[in-house]
Amino acid sequence: MPTTPIIIPDWIKEAVFYQIFPERFYNGDPSNDPTNVEQWGKTPKGNNYFGGDLQGIMNKLGHLKRLGVNAIYLNPIFAANSNHKYNASDYSIIDPAFGNNELFDRFVLLCRENDIKIVIDGVFNHVGTDHFAFKDVKEKGKDSPYASWFNIYSFPVAPSNKPNYECWWGYGSLPKLMVQNPDVKKYIFDVSKYWNDRVNGWRLDVPNEVPHEFWKEFRRKMKGLNPNCYIVGELWEDASPWLQGDEFDGTMNYRFREAVLDYYVNDKIKTDEFDQRLESIRNSNSRQHNSGMLNMLSSHDTERLLTLCQGEFWRMKLSVILQMTYVGAPMIYYGDEIGMEGGKDPDCRRTMIWDEKKWDTELFTLHQQLIQIRLKSPALKRGRFKTLIADNHQRVFGFERQLNSHFAHVLINKRDKLMKAEIKVDPRIKELHDEFTGTVFKPVEGNITIDVLPHSARIFITQLEEELN
Repeated sequence: MPTTPIIIPDWIKEAVFYQIFPERFYNGDPSNDPTNVEQWGKTPKGNNYFGGDLQGIMNKLGHLKRLGVNAIYLNPIFAANSNHKYNASDYSIIDPAFGNNELFDRFVLLCRENDIKIVIDGVFNHVGTDHFAFKDVKEKGKDSPYASWFNIYSFPVAPSNKPNYECWWGYGSLPKLMVQNPDVKKYIFDVSKYWNDRVNGWRLDVPNEVPHEFWKEFRRKMKGLNPNCYIVGELWEDASPWLQGDEFDGTMNYRFREAVLDYYVNDKIKTDEFDQRLESIRNSNSRQHNSGMLNMLSSHDTERLLTLCQGEFWRMKLSVILQMTYVGAPMIYYGDEIGMEGGKDPDCRRTMIWDEKKWDTELFTLHQQLIQIRLKSPALKRGRFKTLIADNHQRVFGFERQLNSHFAHVLINKRDKLMKAEIKVDPRIKELHDEFTGTVFKPVEGNITIDVLPHSARIFITQLEEELN
């Protein structure tokens, strides 16, 4: 069990995130475009450019407000010679194709004016071969003052298919930083301090390849500057070693995503198994850390949810309903809310569709409704979780979220026919009002049977009357 007190930023419990891959969101300033920019909407490749930038995000901030989200996670924005920017050449500046540091400061102010938090990507395990330190080592060999910043097997340094230095997963273009080196550590912490003064948190790339002690010190430094700084790790498996109160506030919740796909999308598990999977994930973390999870259903590293649903809209609908009512902060991958599709990387990194005639407006409206429901409900944002029903025959999954006098009850019907779900609620609750239809149900001493339409759901938000007076 953790021995360090577990404290996560309070704002994360109020957050609904929107992930943006900057190069593909919107081109707001063609004057900073890289050479050979492709026409917006063409097929994405591993190395092509479309001109998305910070000005584009600023120009389209109204879309995020209209959707209802209140936090942004940005994929890397530091200087790098790629469209994804996971191969930094300089952590201290915004990539020139995205803008500059002054523009980023204006972006930060605009987000603050609109009550939108910003989390940026910290890629500190490795850099690109254009990074100033690695370039110096290539030029000067073992005489470079930066030679100890990398694990060089022999000199001269030879970036190739068989690099003679340690790199990420054998990719010679991504030399690994020796973060245990005090000079490397100081360099990373210094640039992090600069950005930490501007943003609200960090998403840390491949943190499992960096020693725990580094992240513990990173947390102490960043939280010392801003106790409300949110630190989230990209961890795909059980993350409990990083969630002891002295490293991360949460993770990108890929285990949640896999459970949702196995149940709602691929029919691999039964309803009770799904319930057990979710419970197992929750039980592996503290309650605070469960609140700090980023619950995503698509990302820049995965196929898009709608593509996985293979045209069966109801599967995405039910997945999103669970995402928006579950424990942890929901995160929408740009374009999922309008019905964008995409296979594995790089296909999942298509350009955002801005022609509203091509949007799935039903899906967009669903996201809007669910975000509004979540943000008005203290129970959905902060409440404890309790399973009410996980019936294999009915395929109805239902649960309660409770925070003091605030309740939320959610029933999701996976079957293609109407199901009657019998549940028990707090006997003090006299009426349940469906947020989607307005239908009213009246429990009798806490017992009630609720009909749930095929491939649909009911959400009830309640506050006990005696607490209102």
